[in-house]
Amino acid sequence: MSRQLALAGPWDVVVIGGGITGAGILLEAARRGLRVLLVEQRDFAWGTSSRSSKLVHGGLRYLKEGQFGLTRESVHEREHLLQQAAGLVEPQSFAFGDYVGRKPGKRAFLVGLAIYDRMAGQRGRHYFERDEFVAMAPNVATEGLQGGMVYTDAKTDDARLVLRVLQEARQHGGVAVNYMAVESLLHEGGEVCGARLRDGLSGGQHEVRARLVISATGAWADRLRAAGEAGHRLRPLRGSHLVLPAWRLPLAQAISLIHPADGRPVFAYPWEGVTLVGTTDVDHADDLSREAAITRAECDYLMAALHAQFPQLNLSDDDIIATYAGVRPVIDSGKADPSKETRDHALWLEHGLLTVTGGKLTTFRVIALDALKLAATRLPELQGQLTPQPVFAASKPLRYTPDLPPGQAQRLQGRYGASAQALVDAAQAGELENIPGTETIWAQLRWAARKEDVCKLEDLLLRRTRIGIQLRGGGAGILPRIRSICQPELGWSDQRWEAEQHAFLVLWRTHYNLPKL
Repeated sequence: MSRQLALAGPWDVVVIGGGITGAGILLEAARRGLRVLLVEQRDFAWGTSSRSSKLVHGGLRYLKEGQFGLTRESVHEREHLLQQAAGLVEPQSFAFGDYVGRKPGKRAFLVGLAIYDRMAGQRGRHYFERDEFVAMAPNVATEGLQGGMVYTDAKTDDARLVLRVLQEARQHGGVAVNYMAVESLLHEGGEVCGARLRDGLSGGQHEVRARLVISATGAWADRLRAAGEAGHRLRPLRGSHLVLPAWRLPLAQAISLIHPADGRPVFAYPWEGVTLVGTTDVDHADDLSREAAITRAECDYLMAALHAQFPQLNLSDDDIIATYAGVRPVIDSGKADPSKETRDHALWLEHGLLTVTGGKLTTFRVIALDALKLAATRLPELQGQLTPQPVFAASKPLRYTPDLPPGQAQRLQGRYGASAQALVDAAQAGELENIPGTETIWAQLRWAARKEDVCKLEDLLLRRTRIGIQLRGGGAGILPRIRSICQPELGWSDQRWEAEQHAFLVLWRTHYNLPKL
């Protein structure tokens, strides 16, 4: 279907924003029979939803802030995702050292974990004496170490989670178009009734009308709301991360650190064949239309946490494979410390525009259903139709394929659902092998180029797969093989490929590389 044809209405709902919140709303509305269109100004998951800490967690630290409701909600959603998206959302154990004088102390931490377990309907042993803890978390600093706490949360590939939700929504008739920006909202009788769109690829302009327009634009929401009139409500906060080789910072457990400078929690955890370290939490004053990037100060801050927790590893800038940064849409309550701002979501219905923002990756289904509950005041057919349903429909397991590396069957099933078998069947010789240094197989590149709306090379390497942050130089060393697989699938000329490759490498050097001293 052409991009222009995909926009043809009529529409009950137009969703603006192709991150996890917008994708969740598209799914929940489409499965209830509404005619729904989602448009995204850049690529799907381009913003916060591909740059998160990649944790599906209950928000243990929110208990300290007294946000019991948010924690309970998050824990329940985490458990649903672990059950329904195995291979995409996976358990991850976390270890927290009990050091002399460190806060929170053992007693407070264990009380919090008891509450956490109760919310999840679980019970388990959490405290381990010094020798046991060191065996579970080797390389941690041992001075002042008395033992440690261990608990379980979950992790995911955030961009692939968005794409899986979009895939599910399309199976219910939802339509999603990337690189389609909203130039302005359409009004009728003082109420929003649609949007004027500009195609970011062709430059063409379109108008779409709907009974309801929902803004799920995250940190960009104030701009669409015309914040000058409606009032500023968001506080964009930047979270930055480092990516290190798994061999250089080898972890079986995720390690929860307390930063020696300010007492903030920092994590280091194994993810997709590398080790992620994050995150910072600072006000983001840059233009939101520009891609976020880590600053030198943030890099030094995260490295200081690693030096304090893993002193014997002698980690340095040379060990950093890549960096990435995202901007969180946090509701502004005016607190001096950005980390104290609530991570709960908020909804506003103003002159026919329903804005949904804030919240956490983990709770995207709850956020979508809350949005539709408010939407039901204008779409009465939704009333009584908003009982939570499983996020993903069950799909047939993959046929046994001896060439698949161990664990890949469940991994692909979780990421691609009903399309997983077709992906494996499309693989050519040698394409079921892992790309060295990652847990991605070559066939995922072919499938993405063929079926997943890849418009630019960065879409393929930063979001359809995560090679761009898993390999040094953004994977420049394997670009010839990627080209041989993907150029024919994309139908790009040699000139187009060269231009895309140049643009990607420039983007990587300026926004995903180590910042200069």
